[in-house]
Amino acid sequence: MKKQSEVVAELTDHELKLNVYGTQGIMIILAGVFGFFVFDRWEEFTALFQFNINVILLLGGTVAIFIVLIDLVLEKMLPPSWLDDGGINERVFRELSLLELTVLCFVVAVAEELLFRAVLQTAFGLVIASTIFAVIHFRYLHKPILFINVWLVSFLLGALFYWTGNVLVTIFAHFMIDFLLGLVIRHRYVTKNSGRESNMYD
Repeated sequence: MKKQSEVVAELTDHELKLNVYGTQGIMIILAGVFGFFVFDRWEEFTALFQFNINVILLLGGTVAIFIVLIDLVLEKMLPPSWLDDGGINERVFRELSLLELTVLCFVVAVAEELLFRAVLQTAFGLVIASTIFAVIHFRYLHKPILFINVWLVSFLLGALFYWTGNVLVTIFAHFMIDFLLGLVIRHRYVTKNSGRESNMYD
């Protein structure tokens, strides 16, 4: 069988993005199926959605900015090979418009938080849900720093959900983490290519 890296390398950027959307669709379906067994009543599920804008923005935004800053610090401190995911994140984010980036990050945040926080954490607890979240990012399994990082991010989001009981807070935090890091990746790619184009005409 081909390694995941070989399979990914054969995909176009467009196919890779479609794969991401397909994966999120599966997660939403799983959240619905598992949620049917986890929650006895619809009201138990809807109680997890509390539209308190101040809490959502303040807590979710603060946690997101903290996580993004830690990621950027780790990039400065650690060897690039330790944080190399095979270029998948760059290929997904590098040429997205702001609208496409917003939509993709929103879909990912909603799908993953519904499944891992609202359903799995409610059913199995914080540690198990965080571990499952890390394991499904299986391209990180052979990268200890990336695996630990994604587990800790999931744990922080899970702790936020445990503390607030509000999945909208973690959806917003997750969205902001992906959106801000996506902007960083996009900016670096545009800057790098602009530099190359300038050198061609020097």
